[in-house]
Amino acid sequence: MRQKLSVKAPAKINLALDVLHKRPDGYHEVEMIMTNVDLADRLELTELRRDEIILESTSGFVPDDQRNLAYQAAALLKKKYRIKQGISIKIDKQIPVAAGLAGGSSDAAAALRGLNELWQIGLSYDELAELGSEIGSDVAFCVHGGTALAKGRGEVIQPLDAPPPCWVILAKPSIGVSTADVYRRLRTTEMKHPDVKGMMRAIEEKNYEGICHNLGNVLEDVTLKLHPEVRQIKEKMESLGADGVLMSGSGPTVFGLTRHESRMQRIYNGLRGFCGQVYAVRLLGEKNP
Repeated sequence: MRQKLSVKAPAKINLALDVLHKRPDGYHEVEMIMTNVDLADRLELTELRRDEIILESTSGFVPDDQRNLAYQAAALLKKKYRIKQGISIKIDKQIPVAAGLAGGSSDAAAALRGLNELWQIGLSYDELAELGSEIGSDVAFCVHGGTALAKGRGEVIQPLDAPPPCWVILAKPSIGVSTADVYRRLRTTEMKHPDVKGMMRAIEEKNYEGICHNLGNVLEDVTLKLHPEVRQIKEKMESLGADGVLMSGSGPTVFGLTRHESRMQRIYNGLRGFCGQVYAVRLLGEKNP
């Protein structure tokens, strides 16, 4: 009988994102604090008799070939560990595409975790994260999940405590943002750096107000100049009473934090007529099991 496995792939938001400098290898040296939210894709992994990788997705915006990061994860494991077993990957896509929420990276990480179990390869999460960093900068974090400081180009992971629970309202306008373009336009000499250490302290102390106060993302100014609609969403969220508002990753998704369900409802309703995709979710904060 063919083996099957279902794996959850949660989205992430950046509570802090700092860029230190451009590295000799062309990547940027970053310091990011990331945490998972309860918005997730789900991967169904099914062994095939033929030695091939077949990928399907519920979203027409997701490639179904080697451009897909989950496909790349399966291909990497097959090649490195000489796996002759075929696999079908079905992605139930709930995370918006090209949104700054690491949907593709989380799918790749879920494929690595699931196939490691299905094919009984026996790798640790650290080993899977190291493999994942060959696929994309956020994959290492997504393998572990939870809350973490990511350094280097995103592959050096230091786990952190879970932040205090709260509501997260996510709003994505109907535009795409090129991460490469945003980084290309970044001027490291002109940036206002977020207080990453202050954010780490606030998380450690379970200080919700401190977390809201220390939210910061150096990529935000670049994206806001390129896409005024992202600025409009940010201002709208602030006017509706979110305690802290920030763009995630290179955008265009903006998130707002609140502890109160009634205020969450007000922000959610106020944004629905204003923006294409709006979600109200909880912080997850805990590591993958």
